[in-house]
Amino acid sequence: MEKDEPASVVRLPTRSPVWGHVFMVSPLVLVGSKSPGGEHDLAPKHMAMPLGWSNHYCFVCSPRHTTYTNVVATGVFTVSFPRPEQVVQTSLAAAPREQDQTKPSLAALPTFPAREVDGVLVVGCSFFLECRLERVLDGFGENSLVIGEVVAASADEGVLRVSGQDDGDLVHEQPVLAFLSPGRFASVAETFSFPYPVDFKL
Repeated sequence: MEKDEPASVVRLPTRSPVWGHVFMVSPLVLVGSKSPGGEHDLAPKHMAMPLGWSNHYCFVCSPRHTTYTNVVATGVFTVSFPRPEQVVQTSLAAAPREQDQTKPSLAALPTFPAREVDGVLVVGCSFFLECRLERVLDGFGENSLVIGEVVAASADEGVLRVSGQDDGDLVHEQPVLAFLSPGRFASVAETFSFPYPVDFKL
């Protein structure tokens, strides 16, 4: 049944981005890339997600950023999913570059080699993706959508969903890091089963 707009609803101007007016929950991941010169880079991204139900993963980036130019040049990238206790390390990956284009703060993030692509993954994270570049969609204002095909994936054994274990208990034992844009984070430990309608299928 259609009703009048609630009196509490405030209309927001769209002449500028609307996203800073409210909090929105997103993942917080570290995207790894490698420059044509051989230097590895890691950058935090929160506009990132699976693309559909197949093995594709995407993130938003800018052609002005090193991550974008590296991925386009090499055709691969990695994704590491930090745990809540790694939020400070993750923040350090966003530190600005020095005049010589190096990023000394990356020394705080120990890494290990990816298996299927030329890249690195971050030690201590819970979930890992290795991707080959599928395509780049430019033109979303100053931003672009970078889409990769997942060619390898791995996870810490402790975060894997297993038959017979309650999902709520698993998340309680292995909290998930979430980013609340524009500038907060959360450790998600308390969750509830979603009330799907009877016979609903994903």
